[in-house]
Amino acid sequence: MAQFDLTIAGEVNLDLILYGLQENIPVDREILATDFEMTLGSSSAILAHNISLLGMRVGFITRLGGDELGRIAVERLAESHVDLSRVVRSGGNAKTGVTILLHHGGSRRILTYPGVMFEMSRADLDLDYLSSARHFHLSSLFLQRGLHADLPDLFRELKRRGLTISLDTNDDPDDRWDGVLDEILPHIDLLLPNEDEIRRITRRDTVEDALDVLAAKIPLIAVKCGSRGALVQYGKERIRVAPATVTPVDTIGAGDNFNAGFLAAWLSGAGIEACAMAGNISGALSTQGPGGTEAFRDAELREAFLRKHGFPTLTRTS
Repeated sequence: MAQFDLTIAGEVNLDLILYGLQENIPVDREILATDFEMTLGSSSAILAHNISLLGMRVGFITRLGGDELGRIAVERLAESHVDLSRVVRSGGNAKTGVTILLHHGGSRRILTYPGVMFEMSRADLDLDYLSSARHFHLSSLFLQRGLHADLPDLFRELKRRGLTISLDTNDDPDDRWDGVLDEILPHIDLLLPNEDEIRRITRRDTVEDALDVLAAKIPLIAVKCGSRGALVQYGKERIRVAPATVTPVDTIGAGDNFNAGFLAAWLSGAGIEACAMAGNISGALSTQGPGGTEAFRDAELREAFLRKHGFPTLTRTS
């Protein structure tokens, strides 16, 4: 049996969330928020934290700055029993990244200082460690700039060693959607975009047209459609899966938590529709607390919610 169900190489940071802010914020004025939360952030770390709490064995590689924000973030991640034995710590005055989210009710502004996110390189990755899993996942492609030059070769080697690979690009801050992305797509087994991302990746106006383009390259694509559930392309089959109906408290991280549920079910051998249902349930659970991990950290809430909404029983397939 593999040491891990999945390994992840990615970013880690804290999310500092301010609530109750008007959308048009004036400059040079002191604006008062109605609430504040500090939570574990970043697509990679949110996924690692929560899929571990769903029962998967997770190995995680990241680069940290030598500051308090990095220490707090990695301690929070360690609470979920993710293996952090290969975390790399930068010396000197290097700083861990941070994201500040300004919550405007139905919309939000996302302000990120990348810090050492851009610096993690192939030299930081223990290939044998990454390969000691059945599956490898990469999130936040456009924040992993130090990895870009080596990603095609890395993906080819991981595939050669028998791993499957999933990708969630997340947003491209430069809005270019090119470069290494085109080189690595042929190596992907599972793509996990939202509706906006898949249209931008393919430069198509509709999700359906975008799926037509990518289905020839990628065996499985699960598109996150928010309150409308998910749309999954599996070969020539296209499946719409209804959402878990909830009243959201906070939608930050819901897409990352769809990934957690979908991947946990997929790695347990569940059918494609059941995987999407698991993703929808996991994403919905995330919305029941602030940020991307707080609902999962509440064990009583987590277990009751998953049981109520019929989250599948997970078993390891190898």
